[in-house]
Amino acid sequence: MMRLTCLPLLLAACSIMAAAQGLATRDATEPPAKGRLPETVEKRDVVIWSDGTRMAGDLYLPKNRKDGERLPAVIFCAGTGGTKGGTGGRLGPIFAEKGYVALAFDYRGWGDSESQLMAVGPQPKPDEKGELTIKTRALRWQMNYTDQTEDIRAAISFLAGEPSVDPRRIGLVGSSYGGGLVTYMAGTDPRVRCVAAQVPGLGGANRGRATEAAYKLHSQQARGEVEPVPLETGKMTGKMEKYTNMRTNAAKSIGFSALEASAKINIPIIFLVAENEELSNNEVVAEAQRQIAARGVPSKYHVIKGITHYGIYREGFQEATTLELAWFDEHLKSSATKSTAPNTETKPTPKSPTKAAPSGKPTKAAATRAPTSRSGGWDSTRTGSTPSVASTTEPLQATLPDAQTPKTSSANAS
Repeated sequence: MMRLTCLPLLLAACSIMAAAQGLATRDATEPPAKGRLPETVEKRDVVIWSDGTRMAGDLYLPKNRKDGERLPAVIFCAGTGGTKGGTGGRLGPIFAEKGYVALAFDYRGWGDSESQLMAVGPQPKPDEKGELTIKTRALRWQMNYTDQTEDIRAAISFLAGEPSVDPRRIGLVGSSYGGGLVTYMAGTDPRVRCVAAQVPGLGGANRGRATEAAYKLHSQQARGEVEPVPLETGKMTGKMEKYTNMRTNAAKSIGFSALEASAKINIPIIFLVAENEELSNNEVVAEAQRQIAARGVPSKYHVIKGITHYGIYREGFQEATTLELAWFDEHLKSSATKSTAPNTETKPTPKSPTKAAPSGKPTKAAATRAPTSRSGGWDSTRTGSTPSVASTTEPLQATLPDAQTPKTSSANAS
C-alpha cells in the first residue's frame, strides 16, 4: 500500500493549486443552516472513507433515542457545488427532530472533504515500506458521476454500520444534480429503501451524440492528448457558466444514466419539481415517474407552483420539506418495526429452505454489524480537521446547481 507524503513546500503548492480552482461560496438562493442546533438533536463530525480518501460528514441524531434502538436514516446528497452545510445542514436537524438519523456529507474534493490527488510527474518507486514522496495536484470540485455515486455508496455503507441505524431503513434525498444521482442509486443499490429527488436532472436528451463525444474524450484522455482530469478545461457553459470553480468530465459519464436506472426502481420514490423549471426537463421526470407507477411501485410526481429551479431552496423549501418528511414517514419509518441490536447467537441452519420475503420487504436475517468509525480503526488515528478548500457539448447528464455561487462572489465563503 502506498502513502503519499508531501513535503511542506509541496503541500503548500498543493494548497495553492486547490485554491486556484476556486472556493465555493454559498448562494443567497440557498440559505445556509442558521441558528443554534435544537436541544433535542445531537450533531457529530464524522469521517467517511471512500476509495482511500476521507470525506467529511455531519451526523445528526435524536437525543431521545433508546439504547439499542435502530432508527431509520436519511442521507442528503448535494447538487452542483453544494456542501454539507447547505441543504443537508438545514434538513439534518429537521429530520433528526422527527426521529431519523441524518447524514450530510461532502463528496471527495468538495467542501471539507479531502482531495483526490494526481501526480504532477512520473511516480518514483516506493521504498521498502511502500512509501514515497511525490508532488501532486489536488483535484477539487469535479462533477464526476463515477466517483460521486461511489461516494454515496460509501455514505450508505457508513450509515449501515452506525449502531443507532436500522440498515434496512436507509433513504436518500438529492437535490438538482444530486437528484439525478439519488435516482440512479435508487435503481442500482438494493440497500436504498426510499428516495426523494427534488428538481432532479435525469438527462435523456441527445443521448447518442453525448455518448459518442464521451468515448472520444475518454480516448484522448487515455492517450494523453488532453488533460487526464479536467482542470483548465471542463468549465461549465451556458446557464451554468457562473460556476467557475466546477469542472465536468463527460468521460466519467460513460455507463451512467439516471433515466435508464429509473426503469429498475422498485422502491418508493417522490419527485418534486419546480413549475417554472428553467434548467432541466420536467416532462422527462414526469415520464419516468409514470413508468415507475405503472409497475405498481409507490411513487409521486409533485409540482411546486410558482417557483423556478432555485426556488426549491427559498419559497418552495417548506413545502418540499413537508412533503419529503411525510413520504419518508409513510414509506421508510413505518416500513419495519423499530429494531434493537441484533442477536448474534449462533443458530442451527434450517434443514429446508425458508420462503423468500416479498420484493422490497426486509428479511429477518441480519448481517453482522461492523464497528462504527468512531470506535477505532482508521479514523481513530485522525487528528485535527481535513482541509477545505462546462463541460463538453451535450453532457450525458444535466449538470444542475444546488447551493453555490461562483468563486467571483466572495461573501459568505463556505
